[in-house]
Amino acid sequence: MPELPEVETTRRGIAPHIEGRSVTGVILRNPNLRWPVPDNLADLLFNQSVELVSRRGKYLLLHTPNGRVIIHLGMSGSLRIVAADTPPEKHDHVDIVFDSGQALRLRDPRRFGCVLWHAGAEPHPLLARLGPEPLSPDFSGNHLWLASRKRSAAVKNLIMDSHVVVGVGNIYACESLHMAGIHPKRAAGKISLKRYEKLAHAIKQVLTTAIESGGTTLRDFTQSNGNPGYFARSLAVYGREGQACPRCGKVVRNIHLGQRSTFFCGGCQK
Repeated sequence: MPELPEVETTRRGIAPHIEGRSVTGVILRNPNLRWPVPDNLADLLFNQSVELVSRRGKYLLLHTPNGRVIIHLGMSGSLRIVAADTPPEKHDHVDIVFDSGQALRLRDPRRFGCVLWHAGAEPHPLLARLGPEPLSPDFSGNHLWLASRKRSAAVKNLIMDSHVVVGVGNIYACESLHMAGIHPKRAAGKISLKRYEKLAHAIKQVLTTAIESGGTTLRDFTQSNGNPGYFARSLAVYGREGQACPRCGKVVRNIHLGQRSTFFCGGCQK
């Protein structure tokens, strides 16, 4: 599943092509995504200019004078900038066509993504209860420490809770906990403020590095230009079960936590 770095990489890739451009049409080949694509989306967007492309957690928002298109890439989705007359392939479900002669094309083989419309001033229900952005000043070790009080759940589950902090998916949770030297199963409520400060710093560092590398390509994700993300070359523990930890040399292990594969080093993560 594309996580925050992959979504931010996509945002940076598409924004220069569509910001300031007017929509001339919408081609809806398959509206049956996670939620149905509005059948009047073409009417809502016609002649609307995209003023800004922003991101909230793993959601992309295309801001127009009349409202916002909300896009989520789901498990396997990707967005590409293509010439408007490029023949679609099997899983190319939605095109938003612009006056430049280019189109923003959503490809989603598993159809767990979404393309929605929201015109209200208040946040969309999908965004209303999201926690702070991990790369913003609102996110800190103190924020994690306060959110963790009296919680017996594993710390990995805490930092993957989008109500606590957005966008820290499985790959980056494993990598951040390794960088901070914290065992993923440790009870969230028993971790000190000092260690949470270290963990918050690690989350920011891991995500920043991943964005600079264009995200992580393990299976489905590619950037908006079709290139893979290169952060996979920097992974310390994720997907490295049975290999040596790059920090202490102990064997990287894999357990299931919250129904997710969880990679860690039993030697240096306590």
